[in-house]
Amino acid sequence: MTLRLTNSLTRRTEPFEPLQPGQVSMYCCGVTVYDLCHLGHARSYIAWDVLRRYLLWSGYQVTFVQNYTDIDDKILKRAAEEGSSMELVSERNIDAFVADMAALNILPADRMPRATQSLDAIRELIGELQAKGAAYGADGDVYFAVMKHAGYGKLSGRDLSEQQQNADGRVSGSEEARKHHPFDFALWKGAKPGEPSFPSPWGPGRPGWHIECSAMVRQELGTTIDIHLGGADLIFPHHENEIAQSEAATGQQLARWWLHNGMVNVGGEKMSKSLGNFTTIRALLESGTSAMTLRLFVLQAHYRKPLDFTTEALAAAATGWKGLNAALQLAAQVGSGDWGPATEAQASDLLSEGRLRFSAAMDDDLNTSAALAVLFELAKPLRSLANRSERGDAHAAAEALALHAESQLVLELAGVLGLKPEGESRPGGAAIGGPSEAEIAAAIAERQAAKAAKNYGEADRIRANLLDQGIELIDKPGGLTDWLRG
Repeated sequence: MTLRLTNSLTRRTEPFEPLQPGQVSMYCCGVTVYDLCHLGHARSYIAWDVLRRYLLWSGYQVTFVQNYTDIDDKILKRAAEEGSSMELVSERNIDAFVADMAALNILPADRMPRATQSLDAIRELIGELQAKGAAYGADGDVYFAVMKHAGYGKLSGRDLSEQQQNADGRVSGSEEARKHHPFDFALWKGAKPGEPSFPSPWGPGRPGWHIECSAMVRQELGTTIDIHLGGADLIFPHHENEIAQSEAATGQQLARWWLHNGMVNVGGEKMSKSLGNFTTIRALLESGTSAMTLRLFVLQAHYRKPLDFTTEALAAAATGWKGLNAALQLAAQVGSGDWGPATEAQASDLLSEGRLRFSAAMDDDLNTSAALAVLFELAKPLRSLANRSERGDAHAAAEALALHAESQLVLELAGVLGLKPEGESRPGGAAIGGPSEAEIAAAIAERQAAKAAKNYGEADRIRANLLDQGIELIDKPGGLTDWLRG
């Protein structure tokens, strides 16, 4: 069966075929780094992490890019409230994002560009749009002229005459007066007193939100990519505007597939920071919810459907994870041995049949709930033996040796979903295979050097690599960094 994905652009579920055989380019809209990530972010990034893992497991070479929006009104507002700066607020929340994603076992992106590091690409794209007559300047601002793009509205299905003004909440009254059309949007915003600004042909200022992603997509992946990802709340105006400005500049399709995840609801309303009904990933984990419980909770619903967050649903996921975790822990012990060619022959048949059922579920528009059902079924004998072993049954460990093939398969498929055993450690609390104190100190020094050189991508990579090994870095005032071993 061929992987089929629901394309928001065509409103159909279609067989996926990348532009280049065997290679997939993916761009995921990242966070605006003014606060901690909430469960809605977790839902989105877990879904796309599973898509990426499944494509890799299926044999594709995947290039995955996710951005940081580190220039934005919300960041400036938070900095003003704290008496801080845009840079300090952004850096703190980027560090928190890296830690939260690592805790949820979300693979770090291959590249994570920041808006502040992509200003040349942003200015170049705005210049091209202005040269083509698709953008115009007004008192230091530059706007995209929506009436110049014939295809405007093709993603969201909206007509210009029906769209609400100020749909993204980032437009002021004075800005409206400078526009040719009410729905034109800012590509470049002229500097305001007391705010950070950057040089440009139109005067000092900073980029608009939408142009950042268009520029970073082209900078990192080229003119046309295979898959563009994000939450359903980004379809309009953000993704609609991305398409308009990118395609007006290049004359080429921006992305062939647009995938959008459903929202997390609390009491029937979308979870969001603006509504104040959000729960952060950090708060959930610190309250005692395990990272894999949270991941399982998210994967139990189809990525395109709303996810209802309740304490009862989270408790049910915790119960399900307890049994699956016991099976995975036992599988990790059993699956590490050398069982010879006879056992491998048995494994071949089991792997073939199990993989087919798992693949059929995932090929059906990433039906993770059906894939989980396959995983739980395959893990059932291991869960049973784990329960017997916990009750003191001396025969359970010996019987587990006969489940080497099942163990390999269960661990493999769990890995595709990003689920891993929790709670394993070696004497003294150090994570299995963790780095030594000298290695940690060397990595911290390397990260500090990268930050000093403004190579923030490398600094993020070092932090993420340590987190993968169970080491959490804690940045303190004065440039000091402590660490904890998980």
